[in-house]
Amino acid sequence: MAGGDGNLLAALPQRLEAEQTTELVATENLRIERIVSSGQASPPGFSYDQPRAEWVLLVAGSAGLLFEGEAEPRVLNAGDYLLIPAHRRHRVAWTDVEHPTVWLTVHFC
Repeated sequence: MAGGDGNLLAALPQRLEAEQTTELVATENLRIERIVSSGQASPPGFSYDQPRAEWVLLVAGSAGLLFEGEAEPRVLNAGDYLLIPAHRRHRVAWTDVEHPTVWLTVHFC
């Protein structure tokens, strides 16, 4: 899918042992990825602490993101997006087990 043209919803696997990440665009200051999840979550005790800001769009499926200091995960459904500032600790609490969850992530500084 990397390169010029593509479709974010093409060739979606129905079940994965691990999330599938495809880099769509990469430059020194920007990375855009498609991530496909099927029931995956962050390992217990693990949190992302990324050096770059990340804009996330949930294209399909659903997921819960739990941010440090928040009691409950933020539920994301298709079409929902959010900006995660650099070093904002968070984890994927859950992703849809019935349907592929497709993320479009934009990492930038």
